[in-house]
Amino acid sequence: MIAKSRLKEIILSNEEFILTQIKRIVKREGIHLPQSLNKVVVFYGVRRSGKTFILFDLFKKMSERSLYIDFEDERLTGFQAEDLERLKEAVLELKPHLIGKEMVFFLDEVQNVKGWEKFCRRAVERENINVYVSGSSSKMMPFEIHTELRGRSWSIEVFPFSFKEYLRAKNVDVSDKSFVYTAKMALIKNYLIDYINWGGFPEIAFLESEFEKKKLIGEYLSAMFFRDLVERYKITNITLLDCLTDKLFSSFAMKLSLSSFYRQYKDKFSFSKDSLFKYYKHFLQSMLIFEVRKFTESTYKRMRNPAKIYLIDTGLCKRTTSSDSGRLLENVIFVELKRRGYDIFYFEEKRECDFIIKNHKGELLPVQVSFELTEGNREREIKGLIEACRKLGVNRGTIFTFDQETEIIMEGIYIQIRPVWKWLIGLIDKL
Repeated sequence: MIAKSRLKEIILSNEEFILTQIKRIVKREGIHLPQSLNKVVVFYGVRRSGKTFILFDLFKKMSERSLYIDFEDERLTGFQAEDLERLKEAVLELKPHLIGKEMVFFLDEVQNVKGWEKFCRRAVERENINVYVSGSSSKMMPFEIHTELRGRSWSIEVFPFSFKEYLRAKNVDVSDKSFVYTAKMALIKNYLIDYINWGGFPEIAFLESEFEKKKLIGEYLSAMFFRDLVERYKITNITLLDCLTDKLFSSFAMKLSLSSFYRQYKDKFSFSKDSLFKYYKHFLQSMLIFEVRKFTESTYKRMRNPAKIYLIDTGLCKRTTSSDSGRLLENVIFVELKRRGYDIFYFEEKRECDFIIKNHKGELLPVQVSFELTEGNREREIKGLIEACRKLGVNRGTIFTFDQETEIIMEGIYIQIRPVWKWLIGLIDKL
């Protein structure tokens, strides 16, 4: 049990730090908070994606009636669920004007407190307390939320910076659309190259030195490897985990067959097929990778075909060749599609199309990605898109490139070729 006087010290020091030391917070996109529902708001996502700063931003706006606590603070070692009630008492003693009034609790990395769900449920339903929690653990994902909060939580997935947020971090304002006729357009394209290569982790966005970027990404990978995988899942076969990590992080925007992986490595070191599939599942649970399944009406066929693998951020991608720019761009587009809430599949029949996306209306649209359309790849990319359109029974599709823009009609299919930077910053809304 932690003394109430100690809790008060921590509460006040956190408040002073946020209000005086946190000077700049980049506004995040797509954070839709419930206005009238008694729900525990759960921010979840990969480590270092900016969840804490979202809580800081909200705290700054309502600090007079709020509490912020980080449960990775070493001063809270040994904190138990029953201490949450003492925490509430400490807040009311520090801010007696809140007695009987609405309060707001921001509980960061709350998964470190076993049994936190029951307190949060009671707080929002009976005690006039709005509760916002965050965590990097897979236990915070919607399908892992404990029974006590089923139907009583509002989950928001937090990604690393979108390109629009990345530009905001660089103090580039794109709200005035007339910039496309100025030199700022060239600056935005240069920033997009950096974004494609280094990703959108917030800390990375504020660095200029390539050395510092590489070093920080290395530290991220180390933390994710040991804390989010080895320690969390008590992994013992480190050789298998190392090998699978290398394979996944170099196979972004490509199909991956775990059965093929097993055949390739089973004679090189000892591991079981069950362990391989379990470790792969841990990567998915840790939100480091996503899988995209083949577009087909048959669930059986969908699961029988290998998934395409995408990483949460291109900064984590392991480059294997000098021609990875197309795959990096494809990974960027995948994450943005997911951020915007699309259901995503890939198409593969006689030809291939990178994405079949389904919007909230249930409409399907083929999307092809090519860093640049050239004489060597133009026919392949267009023919793949047309075949996907025919399969879906639609008469339009989109090809994203880095900087090409035109429109063509081929075989009765309207194809818009669009520069990805325009879509990423909102100059193109409809695909």
